[in-house]
Amino acid sequence: MNKIIHKKYLNPAVVMMDVEAPRVAKKAKAGQFIILRVDGDGERIPLTVAGTNTEEGTVKIIFQTVGATTHALSQKLEGEYIQDFVGPLGKATEIEGLKKVCVVGGGVGCAIALPVAQALHEAGCEVHSIVGFRNKELMILENEFKACSDKLTIVTDDGSYGRQGVVTIPLKEAIDAGENYDRVIAIGPLVMMKFVVATTKPYGVPTVVSMNPVMVDGTGMCGGCRLTVGGKTLFACVDGPDFDGFEVDFDEAMSRSTMYADFERHAREASCNLFKKEVE
Repeated sequence: MNKIIHKKYLNPAVVMMDVEAPRVAKKAKAGQFIILRVDGDGERIPLTVAGTNTEEGTVKIIFQTVGATTHALSQKLEGEYIQDFVGPLGKATEIEGLKKVCVVGGGVGCAIALPVAQALHEAGCEVHSIVGFRNKELMILENEFKACSDKLTIVTDDGSYGRQGVVTIPLKEAIDAGENYDRVIAIGPLVMMKFVVATTKPYGVPTVVSMNPVMVDGTGMCGGCRLTVGGKTLFACVDGPDFDGFEVDFDEAMSRSTMYADFERHAREASCNLFKKEVE
Protein backbone atom coordinates (compact mmCIF):
# COMPACT_ATOMS: atom_id res chain seq x y z
CA MET A 1 0.00 0.00 0.00
CA ASN A 2 1.15 3.54 -0.76
CA LYS A 3 0.61 6.56 1.48
CA ILE A 4 -0.79 9.86 0.21
CA ILE A 5 1.68 12.48 1.43
CA HIS A 6 0.12 15.59 -0.06
CA LYS A 7 -3.18 16.46 -1.73
CA LYS A 8 -4.28 19.66 -3.45
CA TYR A 9 -7.15 20.70 -5.71
CA LEU A 10 -5.86 22.50 -8.82
CA ASN A 11 -9.40 23.38 -9.86
CA PRO A 12 -12.84 22.10 -8.79
CA ALA A 13 -12.43 18.88 -10.79
CA VAL A 14 -8.66 18.26 -10.88
CA VAL A 15 -6.67 16.86 -7.97
CA MET A 16 -2.91 16.64 -7.45
CA MET A 17 -1.41 14.07 -5.08
CA ASP A 18 2.10 13.18 -3.98
CA VAL A 19 2.19 9.45 -3.27
CA GLU A 20 4.90 7.62 -1.36
CA ALA A 21 6.47 5.22 -3.87
CA PRO A 22 10.29 5.42 -3.64
CA ARG A 23 11.05 2.66 -6.15
CA VAL A 24 8.79 4.22 -8.78
CA ALA A 25 10.20 7.68 -8.06
CA LYS A 26 13.73 6.40 -8.61
CA LYS A 27 12.99 4.92 -12.04
CA ALA A 28 10.21 7.02 -13.60
CA LYS A 29 10.87 9.36 -16.52
CA ALA A 30 8.75 11.92 -18.35
CA GLY A 31 6.02 10.30 -20.41
CA GLN A 32 5.71 7.13 -18.33
CA PHE A 33 2.71 6.17 -16.24
CA ILE A 34 1.57 4.10 -13.27
CA ILE A 35 -1.45 1.87 -12.77
CA LEU A 36 -3.25 2.04 -9.44
CA ARG A 37 -6.13 0.57 -7.52
CA VAL A 38 -7.78 2.73 -4.88
CA ASP A 39 -8.84 -0.31 -2.81
CA GLY A 40 -8.87 -4.08 -2.99
CA ASP A 41 -12.16 -4.21 -4.90
CA GLY A 42 -11.34 -1.36 -7.27
CA GLU A 43 -10.53 -1.33 -10.96
CA ARG A 44 -7.07 -0.62 -12.31
CA ILE A 45 -6.59 2.76 -13.95
CA PRO A 46 -3.54 4.35 -15.61
CA LEU A 47 -2.30 7.79 -14.55
CA THR A 48 0.70 9.56 -15.99
CA VAL A 49 3.63 10.36 -13.72
CA ALA A 50 3.37 14.14 -13.34
CA GLY A 51 6.62 14.47 -11.42
CA THR A 52 8.91 12.76 -8.93
CA ASN A 53 10.89 13.65 -5.83
CA THR A 54 13.64 11.06 -5.39
CA GLU A 55 14.79 12.53 -2.07
CA GLU A 56 11.34 12.18 -0.51
CA GLY A 57 10.51 9.07 -2.53
CA THR A 58 7.25 10.44 -3.87
CA VAL A 59 5.47 10.37 -7.21
CA LYS A 60 3.11 13.14 -8.28
CA ILE A 61 -0.16 12.25 -10.00
CA ILE A 62 -2.77 14.67 -11.35
CA PHE A 63 -6.22 13.45 -12.29
CA GLN A 64 -9.68 14.69 -13.17
CA THR A 65 -12.70 13.27 -11.36
CA VAL A 66 -14.63 11.89 -14.32
CA GLY A 67 -15.50 8.32 -13.31
CA ALA A 68 -16.19 6.11 -10.30
CA THR A 69 -12.54 5.30 -9.62
CA THR A 70 -11.22 8.85 -9.91
CA HIS A 71 -14.11 9.98 -7.73
CA ALA A 72 -13.16 7.41 -5.08
CA LEU A 73 -9.51 8.45 -5.34
CA SER A 74 -10.45 12.10 -4.91
CA GLN A 75 -12.10 11.25 -1.57
CA LYS A 76 -8.82 9.95 -0.15
CA LEU A 77 -7.15 12.23 2.39
CA GLU A 78 -3.53 12.96 3.22
CA GLY A 79 -2.19 10.15 5.38
CA GLU A 80 -4.51 7.55 3.86
CA TYR A 81 -3.37 4.79 1.54
CA ILE A 82 -3.82 3.64 -2.04
CA GLN A 83 -4.08 -0.15 -2.41
CA ASP A 84 -1.78 -0.61 -5.45
CA PHE A 85 0.59 1.76 -7.22
CA VAL A 86 2.58 0.02 -9.95
CA GLY A 87 5.15 1.49 -12.34
CA PRO A 88 6.82 3.04 -14.09
CA LEU A 89 5.14 1.62 -17.18
CA GLY A 90 5.35 2.52 -20.86
CA LYS A 91 8.17 4.14 -22.77
CA ALA A 92 9.60 7.48 -21.73
CA THR A 93 9.21 10.42 -24.10
CA GLU A 94 12.20 10.75 -26.42
CA ILE A 95 13.98 14.06 -25.85
CA GLU A 96 17.59 13.35 -26.78
CA GLY A 97 18.94 15.51 -29.60
CA LEU A 98 15.92 17.83 -29.77
CA LYS A 99 16.83 21.53 -29.98
CA LYS A 100 13.47 23.24 -30.39
CA VAL A 101 10.10 21.71 -29.51
CA CYS A 102 6.53 22.95 -29.23
CA VAL A 103 4.60 21.21 -26.45
CA VAL A 104 0.84 21.45 -26.88
CA GLY A 105 -1.40 20.57 -23.94
CA GLY A 106 -5.15 20.55 -23.59
CA GLY A 107 -7.13 20.51 -20.34
CA VAL A 108 -5.99 17.94 -17.82
CA GLY A 109 -3.60 16.67 -20.51
CA CYS A 110 -1.41 19.59 -19.43
CA ALA A 111 -0.53 17.51 -16.38
CA ILE A 112 1.08 15.03 -18.76
CA ALA A 113 2.60 17.71 -20.96
CA LEU A 114 4.29 19.52 -18.05
CA PRO A 115 6.89 16.87 -17.12
CA VAL A 116 7.72 16.51 -20.81
CA ALA A 117 8.27 20.26 -21.12
CA GLN A 118 10.34 20.22 -17.93
CA ALA A 119 12.53 17.35 -19.16
CA LEU A 120 13.11 19.12 -22.48
CA HIS A 121 14.00 22.35 -20.67
CA GLU A 122 16.43 20.55 -18.37
CA ALA A 123 18.07 18.97 -21.43
CA GLY A 124 18.77 22.43 -22.88
CA CYS A 125 16.02 22.38 -25.49
CA GLU A 126 14.18 25.57 -26.46
CA VAL A 127 10.60 24.93 -25.35
CA HIS A 128 7.52 26.68 -26.68
CA SER A 129 4.37 25.65 -24.82
CA ILE A 130 0.79 26.15 -25.96
CA VAL A 131 -1.85 25.17 -23.40
CA GLY A 132 -5.59 25.35 -23.77
CA PHE A 133 -8.58 25.19 -21.43
CA ARG A 134 -12.32 25.70 -21.70
CA ASN A 135 -12.17 28.68 -19.34
CA LYS A 136 -10.05 30.41 -16.70
CA GLU A 137 -11.58 28.42 -13.84
CA LEU A 138 -10.28 25.15 -15.31
CA MET A 139 -6.73 26.38 -15.93
CA ILE A 140 -3.94 24.51 -14.15
CA LEU A 141 -0.14 24.65 -13.80
CA GLU A 142 0.40 28.09 -15.35
CA ASN A 143 3.39 28.99 -13.18
CA GLU A 144 4.98 25.61 -13.71
CA PHE A 145 4.75 25.99 -17.48
CA LYS A 146 6.17 29.51 -17.29
CA ALA A 147 9.20 28.18 -15.41
CA CYS A 148 10.15 25.65 -18.09
CA SER A 149 9.01 27.41 -21.28
CA ASP A 150 10.94 29.91 -23.37
CA LYS A 151 7.58 30.95 -24.74
CA LEU A 152 4.15 30.20 -23.26
CA THR A 153 0.81 30.79 -24.96
CA ILE A 154 -2.44 30.23 -23.08
CA VAL A 155 -5.77 29.95 -24.88
CA THR A 156 -9.30 29.51 -23.55
CA ASP A 157 -12.42 28.61 -25.48
CA ASP A 158 -14.39 31.52 -24.04
CA GLY A 159 -11.57 34.07 -23.91
CA SER A 160 -11.78 34.40 -20.11
CA TYR A 161 -7.97 34.13 -19.90
CA GLY A 162 -5.15 34.40 -22.41
CA ARG A 163 -6.17 34.30 -26.04
CA GLN A 164 -9.60 33.20 -27.15
CA GLY A 165 -9.57 30.16 -29.40
CA VAL A 166 -8.07 26.71 -29.66
CA VAL A 167 -4.46 25.53 -29.47
CA THR A 168 -4.12 24.95 -33.20
CA ILE A 169 -4.46 28.67 -33.98
CA PRO A 170 -1.23 29.87 -32.27
CA LEU A 171 0.50 26.67 -33.39
CA LYS A 172 -0.23 27.39 -37.05
CA GLU A 173 0.72 31.04 -36.58
CA ALA A 174 4.09 30.03 -35.11
CA ILE A 175 4.87 27.65 -37.96
CA ASP A 176 3.78 30.21 -40.55
CA ALA A 177 6.01 32.80 -38.84
CA GLY A 178 9.03 30.59 -39.42
CA GLU A 179 9.40 28.70 -36.13
CA ASN A 180 11.37 25.64 -37.16
CA TYR A 181 10.37 22.98 -34.64
CA ASP A 182 12.23 19.70 -34.48
CA ARG A 183 9.05 18.20 -33.09
CA VAL A 184 5.59 19.04 -31.85
CA ILE A 185 4.39 17.01 -28.87
CA ALA A 186 0.63 17.07 -28.33
CA ILE A 187 -1.09 15.77 -25.21
CA GLY A 188 -4.78 16.18 -24.48
CA PRO A 189 -8.22 15.08 -25.68
CA LEU A 190 -8.22 12.85 -28.73
CA VAL A 191 -10.03 15.40 -30.87
CA MET A 192 -7.47 18.06 -29.93
CA MET A 193 -4.55 15.83 -30.84
CA LYS A 194 -6.26 14.89 -34.12
CA PHE A 195 -6.50 18.55 -35.12
CA VAL A 196 -2.95 19.32 -33.98
CA VAL A 197 -1.79 16.58 -36.35
CA ALA A 198 -3.99 18.00 -39.12
CA THR A 199 -2.29 21.36 -38.53
CA THR A 200 1.31 20.13 -38.59
CA LYS A 201 1.08 17.45 -41.26
CA PRO A 202 0.90 19.82 -44.28
CA TYR A 203 4.16 21.40 -43.06
CA GLY A 204 5.85 18.07 -42.43
CA VAL A 205 6.61 18.91 -38.79
CA PRO A 206 7.15 15.62 -36.90
CA THR A 207 4.36 15.29 -34.35
CA VAL A 208 4.14 12.96 -31.38
CA VAL A 209 0.88 12.29 -29.53
CA SER A 210 0.36 10.67 -26.14
CA MET A 211 -2.42 8.07 -26.15
CA ASN A 212 -4.28 7.07 -23.00
CA PRO A 213 -6.95 4.49 -23.88
CA VAL A 214 -8.57 2.01 -21.48
CA MET A 215 -5.95 -0.20 -19.81
CA VAL A 216 -6.23 -3.13 -17.42
CA ASP A 217 -2.93 -4.90 -16.82
CA GLY A 218 -0.40 -2.50 -18.36
CA THR A 219 1.66 -5.31 -19.89
CA GLY A 220 -0.02 -5.70 -23.29
CA MET A 221 -1.79 -8.95 -22.37
CA CYS A 222 -5.39 -7.74 -22.02
CA GLY A 223 -5.50 -5.91 -25.35
CA GLY A 224 -7.78 -3.18 -24.00
CA CYS A 225 -5.43 -0.38 -25.04
CA ARG A 226 -4.95 -1.49 -28.63
CA LEU A 227 -4.62 1.16 -31.30
CA THR A 228 -4.16 1.16 -35.04
CA VAL A 229 -0.92 2.96 -35.88
CA GLY A 230 0.40 2.90 -39.43
CA GLY A 231 -2.07 0.14 -40.28
CA LYS A 232 -0.74 -2.10 -37.49
CA THR A 233 -2.24 -3.00 -34.13
CA LEU A 234 -0.11 -1.65 -31.29
CA PHE A 235 -0.66 -1.38 -27.54
CA ALA A 236 -0.41 1.94 -25.73
CA CYS A 237 0.85 0.36 -22.51
CA VAL A 238 3.97 -1.26 -23.98
CA ASP A 239 4.46 0.33 -27.41
CA GLY A 240 3.59 3.83 -26.16
CA PRO A 241 2.03 5.90 -24.81
CA ASP A 242 3.82 8.15 -27.36
CA PHE A 243 3.16 7.51 -31.05
CA ASP A 244 3.77 9.18 -34.39
CA GLY A 245 0.67 11.33 -34.74
CA PHE A 246 0.71 11.03 -38.53
CA GLU A 247 0.21 7.26 -38.20
CA VAL A 248 -2.53 7.08 -35.52
CA ASP A 249 -6.09 6.19 -36.54
CA PHE A 250 -7.82 8.81 -34.40
CA ASP A 251 -11.33 8.02 -35.63
CA GLU A 252 -11.01 4.43 -34.43
CA ALA A 253 -9.47 5.54 -31.13
CA MET A 254 -12.29 8.02 -30.51
CA SER A 255 -14.90 5.38 -31.31
CA ARG A 256 -13.32 2.92 -28.89
CA SER A 257 -13.05 5.59 -26.17
CA THR A 258 -16.85 5.86 -25.97
CA MET A 259 -17.52 2.13 -25.66
CA TYR A 260 -17.79 2.17 -21.87
CA ALA A 261 -19.27 5.65 -21.45
CA ASP A 262 -22.69 4.46 -20.24
CA PHE A 263 -21.17 1.90 -17.86
CA GLU A 264 -18.80 4.50 -16.44
CA ARG A 265 -21.61 7.01 -15.99
CA HIS A 266 -23.69 4.51 -14.01
CA ALA A 267 -20.67 3.50 -11.93
CA ARG A 268 -19.93 7.14 -11.14
CA GLU A 269 -23.53 7.78 -10.12
CA ALA A 270 -23.52 4.72 -7.85
CA SER A 271 -20.23 5.81 -6.30
CA CYS A 272 -21.50 9.36 -5.67
CA ASN A 273 -24.75 8.09 -4.16
CA LEU A 274 -22.85 5.72 -1.87
CA PHE A 275 -20.59 8.54 -0.71
CA LYS A 276 -23.62 10.76 0.02
CA LYS A 277 -25.20 8.01 2.15
CA GLU A 278 -21.97 7.56 4.10
CA VAL A 279 -21.82 11.31 4.79
CA GLU A 280 -25.45 11.38 5.89
